[in-house]
Amino acid sequence: MNFKYTYKFIFLVLFLLTSVAVKAQTTVITGKITDGGNKQGLPFVSVSFVGSTIGVTTNNQGNYSISTTQPYNKIKVSYLGFKDATYNVLPGKEQVLNIRMIPTSTSLKEVNIKTNKRAKYINDNPAVALIRKVIANKDKNRPEAYNYVEYKEYDKMQFSLSNLSDKVKERKLFRKYKFIFENKDSTTYAGKTLLPIFLKEKLSQVYYRKNPEVTRNITLGEKSVDFGPGFDSEGVGEYFKHLYVKVDIYDNSILLLGRQFLSPISSSAPSYYKYFITDTVTLDNGKKLVQLSFTPRNTNDILFEGSISITLDGNYAVQKAALDINKNINVNFVRSMHVDQDFELNPDGRYHLSRSNTFADFGITEKRKSGLFGTRTITRRNYVVNQPHQDTLYKARPELEDEELRNRPDSFWAANRLDTLTTAESKVYKNIDSLVHMPSFRRTADIINLLFAGFKNFGKFEIGPASTFYSFNPIEGFRLRVGGRTTADFSKRIFFESYGAYGFKDKKWKYFFASTYSFNNKSIYRFPQHYIRASFQRDTKIPGQELQFIQEDNFLLSFKRGNNDKYYYNDAYRIDYISEFENHFSYKLGFKKLMQTPAGTLFPFINTIGTNTFQNLTTTELTAGIRYAPNEQFYQGKLFRAPIINQYPILSLDFTMGVKNLLGGEYGFQKLDFRGDKRFYVAPFGFANVIVEASKTFGQVPYPLLNIHRANQTFAYVLDSYNLMNFLEFVSDKSVAVTIDQHFGGYFFNKIPLFKKLKWRETASFKMLYGGLSDQSTPSLHPNLYQFPVDANGAPITYALGKTPYMEGSIGIENIFKFIRVDAVKRFTYLDHPGIADWGIRVKIKFDF
Repeated sequence: MNFKYTYKFIFLVLFLLTSVAVKAQTTVITGKITDGGNKQGLPFVSVSFVGSTIGVTTNNQGNYSISTTQPYNKIKVSYLGFKDATYNVLPGKEQVLNIRMIPTSTSLKEVNIKTNKRAKYINDNPAVALIRKVIANKDKNRPEAYNYVEYKEYDKMQFSLSNLSDKVKERKLFRKYKFIFENKDSTTYAGKTLLPIFLKEKLSQVYYRKNPEVTRNITLGEKSVDFGPGFDSEGVGEYFKHLYVKVDIYDNSILLLGRQFLSPISSSAPSYYKYFITDTVTLDNGKKLVQLSFTPRNTNDILFEGSISITLDGNYAVQKAALDINKNINVNFVRSMHVDQDFELNPDGRYHLSRSNTFADFGITEKRKSGLFGTRTITRRNYVVNQPHQDTLYKARPELEDEELRNRPDSFWAANRLDTLTTAESKVYKNIDSLVHMPSFRRTADIINLLFAGFKNFGKFEIGPASTFYSFNPIEGFRLRVGGRTTADFSKRIFFESYGAYGFKDKKWKYFFASTYSFNNKSIYRFPQHYIRASFQRDTKIPGQELQFIQEDNFLLSFKRGNNDKYYYNDAYRIDYISEFENHFSYKLGFKKLMQTPAGTLFPFINTIGTNTFQNLTTTELTAGIRYAPNEQFYQGKLFRAPIINQYPILSLDFTMGVKNLLGGEYGFQKLDFRGDKRFYVAPFGFANVIVEASKTFGQVPYPLLNIHRANQTFAYVLDSYNLMNFLEFVSDKSVAVTIDQHFGGYFFNKIPLFKKLKWRETASFKMLYGGLSDQSTPSLHPNLYQFPVDANGAPITYALGKTPYMEGSIGIENIFKFIRVDAVKRFTYLDHPGIADWGIRVKIKFDF
């Protein structure tokens, strides 16, 4: 399992260890509100406690639930077209109150919208006619309609433990942390008692230019809670920032929780949403607004429900929006998620986003009220439109050093913060700083870091990963390894990494050492990277096995199917130079000297006529590569970064040149490798990850230097490998490959009651590899080349791809117990090869929402 992706669940684990249900006296009112005339449920009816700001709206079926810890004894219900009503309730009790509303004769004469459309749903429905006006005017209401826009943006992200019992702080384990539990907020969100534990603030100045289009985001200051070196606060913040993306209601789709929700004002929205005119409002300036409520036509689709307020000034702009995620979709750990947006009137008559607040209630189960409550609030001020600046302003350039940005004084935030902190939020920084300096907490953080990240931190260096301390394979037998790396506390420019390992069967030491120098005085794990790295590694390698983000000597990967004794001992000397740019274009240059010594079935290398054997193969290679990943995002931590898959493509092209007679290089050749990755959202059928690859080798080379196609003989499902291909089964000097991995997100299972309750999700994948071997690199035609390996009986175990492509596919179920994916994999071609598996069950561990 990839330790880099487990941080996002640390909060939930801490919650499981510490939280219990609320014992406070709470008034809880539930029920259903119906039309007194036809007895049908009424959606979006307002329900509130009289004399308070606590209120909710009914769902699509007219059901509601409202609660408070305050002693209110009356609720009020109101809905346009029906008489308001007030009802008595019993404070401190749970009760059911079903309500029938009485219609009035009031009509909405203020709204007079005509349309030539006569579709079934549109006919005689002014709400749909109005939403089409909004859609038609979307482009002019976006900031991008101006030639130039600039504004200041304040981004605040906060996470709290919610509804913890007062008995928690009395437990012996937490008595010394009472000062943390006393910092509660019970007023900001109705029915929630929040204990803030994480806060991150960022202030930026944003400049936009239409032609040529560019957005320049200049960071003015950052501030974040820091749990110390044993806990990656930054990684957690960046992951949740991805879940809480900046919402633009004018986009056709909105990405939240890793899913694309169709906007209620997208061009195709009328086909997926039902709309209702629920209110009209006259503002202080005399302008009129119409409130449109909306609900999904199909409650299982990835859609919102909520309301938007539309201006009737000819612009048909959104002035206010309230979005709730559809509760029927298949999402883990999220009880509810809501987005509120407010737009302010600019002097030119247009409306600009002034505030966007996204909050979500996370929990393990629906029944327990305790959990994690997260908010992200974005505030924008000081809009200036159509005021051009010098071209140099719009070009990326070095900003202030990270430490300077992160150490702004309190006076800076007091003067520039565009939002106010609650009393509880204002105490978070001091409380967590006091907590981090407590030895008992540091010991606990070290244990959590070791369990989840696999590293034990010692300040300037850390030891790990723990999953590689012990493993085994047929060549080395039992293998012990220990390693570590320096941290940014040691140096921000120079990083060291090393490990040592010993195999008890081959009685050989393996080791690795690397030193990296950062040119931009940033961590080598931070974007944009700019560094040079030198390394030496002596270790074993399975030809054709490539594992993303995973060490090959991971203990769980020691278990493999079939014959697994095809290994090399590699001595690799490398120098790599990496440079990234703000536009996410990057290039790399490299030098590598590699000596491969065969082991197991592969020993020794033998030429085709069988007269000569070779103990090793030495190559000297020069490499160059380019990569473009527009709008790429990362899970950014202190000592790691991993890309977040989004809808944008990732393209890379690599060139390798083998230089004969340079430092012992035995072969001259050239190789080109191309790869393109793209996620396609296919509503309502989830999304598909598509990978396209192509490779071509020029020059005559023996099989170890050909393209050894990525195989997988473990029992883990690996997206980038062929899960039923044997190691070193296929080689080629020209190939094209396509991988499609489809995630349906429960589209079919949601229609089956048991599967819907289990929240299982369907997957399907297909992989095809087409390629071949040119005459110049075919061993049977050139006796000087190494012969393809054979088994103990002389049967071949390595083949060149023929006219038939290699193909395999799978169908699977993911989200079993929230984190397990199980695939039934079938191999379709080359079924006559000995020792292969034509089908199998593979498992993948992945935490996701």
